[in-house]
Amino acid sequence: MAASTPYTVGVDHIGLSVRNLESTCRFFCDCLGWSVIGERPDYPAAFVSDGCQVVTLWQVQSPERAAEFDRRANVGLHHLALAVADRERLEALHERVANWPNVVVEFGPELSGKGPKIHFMVLEPGGIRLEFAYDPRLEAARKRR
Repeated sequence: MAASTPYTVGVDHIGLSVRNLESTCRFFCDCLGWSVIGERPDYPAAFVSDGCQVVTLWQVQSPERAAEFDRRANVGLHHLALAVADRERLEALHERVANWPNVVVEFGPELSGKGPKIHFMVLEPGGIRLEFAYDPRLEAARKRR
């Protein structure tokens, strides 16, 4: 198969269905420092961004009936992995996120495989699985952003 130029140039946005739009939006904005860049109250949805990525948060219609994601049984998003620019920010973010109300820490900062990437995983208050990762091989490039 001949090599070709991809038709795409990256991710435009990621859409997540959430149990509680308000608490998940607060987590992204108040805990992670993101901003709301748009809303659709009739949908209901909020669009949040860290200046590089956009995530659309949609409120599920019946939160009490929403099924938890099971990576062994469901097709869909396993987790959302967000990059952190340096080790110090990763450690500070872990402390902040771990102390945020209703966050479940799956594991604290540790090597991803044999490294050198370091990551941690949490469930945010609405149950979305998030990974935060620092890769020293990409530190210089990410600090320039």
